[in-house]
Parts: sequence; C-alpha cells; structure tokens
Amino acid sequence: MKRSAILAAMLLAGAAGTAALAQPRPYVTGPQNIALPSDWQQRFVRYSTVDNPTRKIIRNIFINPEAFAALRPGQPMPYGTLLIMADQRARLDAQGNPLLDANGRMIPEPAFIAIAAQQKEPGWGEGYGPEQRNGEWEYARFSPADGSRVAGPLTACFTCHLQARAQQDFTFTTWDYANRPR
Repeated sequence: MKRSAILAAMLLAGAAGTAALAQPRPYVTGPQNIALPSDWQQRFVRYSTVDNPTRKIIRNIFINPEAFAALRPGQPMPYGTLLIMADQRARLDAQGNPLLDANGRMIPEPAFIAIAAQQKEPGWGEGYGPEQRNGEWEYARFSPADGSRVAGPLTACFTCHLQARAQQDFTFTTWDYANRPR
C-alpha cells in the first residue's frame, strides 16, 4: 500500500509539473516574443522586393506561408503573421551609384546586411502607450550572420508603422499585396 501511495503521489506531482510546463508564458512587451525560424529563407514566401536608392539597399519582404494563404483584401492580417524584411546592399558603380539591371532594378550584393521581423499575435502590444502601440504587433531585429537576436531600440519600427499605416493593420507591402487587383 505504501508503494502504491508513493507511486500515486509521484504521478500526481508529475502531472502537475507537466501542466505547468504546458502553460503559455505570460505576454511581456518586447522583441523576445519573436523567434526567427531557421528555415525562413526556404519556407517563407518572398512577395515583394523594394529598391531604396537613397539608402542604396534592396529590401526583400517575406511572409510565413500560412499567413500568406490567409490574406484577404480589406481584412487585417491574420494572427500568426510573421513578416521578415531582409536588406541587401546594392552593387555600386565607381561613382557610388547603384547599378541597375535590364529592368531598371537595383542589383543586390549576395549577402543580407540586416534582418527585421514583425509578428502579430492576440493580445500582443498591450503594455505599449498610444504613442507606440501598433495594434497587436511586435518587432525584432536579427543578425544576418547567425540569426541571433540583435539588441537595441525598436522605436523607429513602431513610429514608422504607427504613423504611416494604422488603417492598414500597421503594414506596408503586405497590405498593398493583399489588396492589389489580381
């Protein structure tokens, strides 16, 4: 009897521990909420490439395939949307001007120089004041070398998206892509 009582107590304690592990951690504002998937370059959909001649960079915009399939004109982005912006330097001529291909687009150098992410989940954004809150979005930056999180302020992300696109679920190219005629 003692043995079965001990076994029952161990099973009960184990079940309680497993339940505690299964509990989602409470949301706290910040970039730690976003993880950069190791396979994003192979799995995500690159739906837009934007030349920025002023900064001499090419922005590649990717979205997770599940969110891409769920995009609907005029509708907010679905929860679980993960957008990744991966910048490349433009190739330059001897005078420092971007080189252009036959279509008039800037030619990228092969490597990414910066990676930023924007993700939407239910309840995210709570805790930010009105001068910064972007609906239910969070932002993060990652190293193009190894995918590790890059520390530092993300104020520019929040400010730019807040001022420019509140009516379009705080996105730029994704909203435009979802709402363009096909």
